[in-house]
Amino acid sequence: MDPTQFLRASRVVIVAGKGGVGKTTVSAALARMAARQGLSALVVQVERTSSLASLFGRPPLTYVESMLAPAAGTVGEVRGRTITPDDALLEYLEDHGLRRISKRLVSTGAMDVVSTAAPGIKDILILGKVKALERSGAADLIVIDAPAAGHAITFLLSVRGLLDAVRVGPINAQARDVLELLTDPERTTVVLVTLPEETPVNELVETAFSLEDRVGVSLGPVVVNGVYPTVPGLDISPAEAAAAAGITLRPGDEPALSAAASFRRHRQVLQHAQVERLAELLPIPQLRLPFLFDASLGPAHVDVLADALADEVVRLPDPVPPAGAWCR
Repeated sequence: MDPTQFLRASRVVIVAGKGGVGKTTVSAALARMAARQGLSALVVQVERTSSLASLFGRPPLTYVESMLAPAAGTVGEVRGRTITPDDALLEYLEDHGLRRISKRLVSTGAMDVVSTAAPGIKDILILGKVKALERSGAADLIVIDAPAAGHAITFLLSVRGLLDAVRVGPINAQARDVLELLTDPERTTVVLVTLPEETPVNELVETAFSLEDRVGVSLGPVVVNGVYPTVPGLDISPAEAAAAAGITLRPGDEPALSAAASFRRHRQVLQHAQVERLAELLPIPQLRLPFLFDASLGPAHVDVLADALADEVVRLPDPVPPAGAWCR
């Protein structure tokens, strides 16, 4: 499938997954992939503690948009921002002529009182702002670095909960607009991220069915992150490999190399089993990203993952079946 076609399938992509699977890294790679296809991308984080900006070598994001990677030649720009309920509420009140009291409401904890009385209001404030960005054409692609998987379900389910709790008024209207955004596959797709390990795979499958059955969102391909690349020659003894390469091993090298090869073989077998199990439990195409053997990731790593993601997209069937049919 053509990467540009894939990226233009939905204007908003919500990236979600269990904490620690690398969804923030995947969000950055997806945005960078879009930029490398000549599109403009806006990455939105909904948690202030996200490491998103550091992946681009930039200072932490704020509510005000900032540049993460400028356009250059045929490469589009990547911008980023944080959207929190308090910031979204402040902007909403100020836009409606309530600037004088807006900051006082937030500073006095009124937002917490309101969220207790109307569960889901905080999520609606965030999603409402995302809806406004999508409608305004803020970027060719808006990538949402969503909360961890458990909260992601609550985050997206809050819309239906508010519709049941608040039957009339501006909150109801906002919730209906957001629900239209989330359930229209041409506007929004959810991309779930996992590691090729048992627990993350289990949680991803559970999240996928919950999101489609209870929220009605469209699911895109699953991203399997951190896959160890296949290394040839692991079954050859270090002594034989060294002899074939004309290398002399030092004392202690052979057992250390044998242990390393054994670990890598074992890891590859485990990962293959989990990837196959995921395919059986959830018949959704997979995009597999390589494990990067670095303690901290930066712009160069994001580019590597963006290229790997584009290569994986090319292998997708064309056209891709309707997203709503994946889990049925």
